Amino acid sequence: MTTSPYPIGTPGEPWGDREKAAWRQRQQVVRSYAGDVATAIDRLRDRFDVEQYGTLDYRADGRYPLFAVRSRDWDEALPVMLVTGGVHGYETSGVQGALQFLQQRAADYTGRANLLVVPCVSPWGYERVQRWNADAIDPNRSFRVDSPAQESAALVALLAPLRDRVLMHIDLHETTDSDESEFRPALAARDGKPFEPGGIPDGFYLVDDSVEPQPAFQQAVIDAVAQVTHIAPADDNGEIIGSPVVAPGVIRYPLASLGLCAGITDARYTTTTEVYPDSPTATPAQCNAAQVAAVCAAIGFALSHAG
Repeated sequence: MTTSPYPIGTPGEPWGDREKAAWRQRQQVVRSYAGDVATAIDRLRDRFDVEQYGTLDYRADGRYPLFAVRSRDWDEALPVMLVTGGVHGYETSGVQGALQFLQQRAADYTGRANLLVVPCVSPWGYERVQRWNADAIDPNRSFRVDSPAQESAALVALLAPLRDRVLMHIDLHETTDSDESEFRPALAARDGKPFEPGGIPDGFYLVDDSVEPQPAFQQAVIDAVAQVTHIAPADDNGEIIGSPVVAPGVIRYPLASLGLCAGITDARYTTTTEVYPDSPTATPAQCNAAQVAAVCAAIGFALSHAG
């Protein structure tokens, strides 16, 4: 846990351009989007339609093509199931879980649903194991028209024609120990606010939509994931990350008004997964499998309640 001042900025003062530039200079490439993600997507082209829906242009840091993977035999009569991962680039199982779903389970829904999967919304963040984009903006607070985040604006544009056609949207995330040691202190420093230490839930949980909650849908996903990894318990206040637990492993946010990815469409069934990769009892393979289990359960529930 960080208790000393964040190394960038002046406590109590929001960052300006100089501080954001200093923060950006600290971010180093530690893995390859082209090698880890784009290559894996290329291998899917014989079974799916792969679309480049945009390009991130971060000047000296490079240009990043953005890819969406669609069912090859798209049928306008079938419901649309949307899967997104890597909105926060450091949340590895969101990216790898989406790819693993495409590789291993997507064929199960041929002729039953149209699948649209965006495995890595934030390639710059993926390479740097970073929550924000290169402009120190959190994409997952920026999914709205005229978004200040390139990543969010590109996804909003991709999904605009399908906004009222999507039946289910599951957005794949992680909550990590680095949320408390790095990302929350950085957020407080950027916004000129004091850092308030919190806790990291030990286990998997979901974020439902507080405006239009779907408790049975969330429960179906929790039940499936519980076969793969443990579900996060409530803390002593009956909360997870400061929000009341409304059912085992489930909290609620107003998804659309907060600019969260899961609120980007008018889907009836929406959820955000939160895997805990730092648990001593969870391996990377288990985290990826939990994401796949969540996706399959979400699609299965939506299909069985599509009428």
